[in-house]
Amino acid sequence: MQYSVQAKAFQEEIQSIRKEFKADVVGISGQGAESKQKFAQELGLDFSILADEKDAVRKEFGVPKAAFGFLPGRVTYVLDKDGVCTSVYDNLADAASHITKAKEALAEMKPAKKAGFTLPF
Repeated sequence: MQYSVQAKAFQEEIQSIRKEFKADVVGISGQGAESKQKFAQELGLDFSILADEKDAVRKEFGVPKAAFGFLPGRVTYVLDKDGVCTSVYDNLADAASHITKAKEALAEMKPAKKAGFTLPF
């Protein structure tokens, strides 16, 4: 199942995302909280999955439906520390690619490392 593929891909990278980018991952699904808890437990997920049972969050973010409205879309958003969306990646067919795109977006936001010297003026 594509949801498992995407969740596992993020789980494999969650520690490096937290360490390298000081960021976190939150999944959102239209299924109920109990279902999400079971899903997270079965996959050993170390990040939150929020239940959006009435699709309020999906509607607010404008997540498109797929397959003529029968399937929920799959969109990854990257928000900066102020809550501003800096990246949107929409790809229903390739669930695993979302982690790559999210890390690329995080890398673009990451400040450059300080040089080991100071200017003389």
